[in-house]
Amino acid sequence: MRAVVSAGRTLTGPGGRVTVDGAVLYDGGRIVAAGPRTEVEAQAGPDVPRSAFPDGTLLPGLIDSHVHLALDAGPDPVACLQAASDAELYAGMAERAGRLLATGVTTARDLGDRGGLAVRLRDEIAAGHVPGPRLLSAGTPVTVPGGHCWFMGGEVEGVDAIRAAIRRNAAAGVDLIKVMATGGGITKGGPPSWQAQFTPVELASIVAEARRLGLPVAAHAHGTEGIAAAVAAGVDTIEHCTWMGRTGFDVREDLVDAIAARGIAVCPAASPDWRGFAERFGRERAEEMFGRLRWMAERGVRLLPGTDAGVPHAVFDGFVSSLEFFGHIGLDPAEILDLATTGAARALGIDGDTGRLAPGLRADLLVVDGDPLTDLAALRAVRMVVAGGRTAARSAGPS
Repeated sequence: MRAVVSAGRTLTGPGGRVTVDGAVLYDGGRIVAAGPRTEVEAQAGPDVPRSAFPDGTLLPGLIDSHVHLALDAGPDPVACLQAASDAELYAGMAERAGRLLATGVTTARDLGDRGGLAVRLRDEIAAGHVPGPRLLSAGTPVTVPGGHCWFMGGEVEGVDAIRAAIRRNAAAGVDLIKVMATGGGITKGGPPSWQAQFTPVELASIVAEARRLGLPVAAHAHGTEGIAAAVAAGVDTIEHCTWMGRTGFDVREDLVDAIAARGIAVCPAASPDWRGFAERFGRERAEEMFGRLRWMAERGVRLLPGTDAGVPHAVFDGFVSSLEFFGHIGLDPAEILDLATTGAARALGIDGDTGRLAPGLRADLLVVDGDPLTDLAALRAVRMVVAGGRTAARSAGPS
């Protein structure tokens, strides 16, 4: 479909650059032109449908870099996952993908499912059969026997089994590999979050096999030992990166500098309920953890926005709340919008396809009321979402 969307303000790229009375022309899922409305509409011709939002802001669709569509965000998502048939699980995943899209998320990275269901959903969304954001699927996460998220089916032991698991995931069509480098909180009876699950040699074999198959690697790592092994192995992103040790936080400046130097992005996976987390975890300890992320960014570490949607309290329509977390640690709205669009696209290796409003890129568009450059809460007032050229949501008709 060929169409024009215009708004009072258009954010076309990084740095909060604004085109007043701007517009985007798209056709066949790709952007044809972006810029001043009069110039774009002249290229479109008189009969092309137009959607105008003179009091709104048009910006690239948002990117949530860490979700789990197979989990339902309830009090015990693991039990619900284990009790569900594949058909029931898939239906829930599709519904949750729709909720992401309705809030303006046009790309999401799914970091762990069961039985390749997220790959199937990705393809159904791409074909236009199911509404949802473009998905980057990690498929079954790699873990140790009884390790974090063992219930998703990715238990391995030894280098040979590790390599075989990577090959199975690649054959299933995944977009990246997810490895559980440390324990995690939702796995009852599993290793504690601070404990490493793989040796440095094993993590290196995961990355080497993934590289051989052309796949990036995301490492879940709360503990410092696991973070160190992930950095040495050369992963592409570290999820959480909370610097846990056996008896408390164990921050290593040399590792932070290595993360920055090697261009490894860190996704803290800040839950939409990050304020509630601070209350439960202890406000003083939480603020220490939060402040450390700002310090890491100041030392050159690239941060990625992600919600961890699916774990308890992390709902699928709370991305704006997770973005407000970055405001809490000191980033301004323009920096946060960059993180959620151009920055995330670059870190995930898809900046040649999305993350900006520029000719040739995917038509991933979001229109909101108000000005998110002055108040991120404006992102909650969604007026229109276009994902890959398909209109997913619109609260006002063309004018």
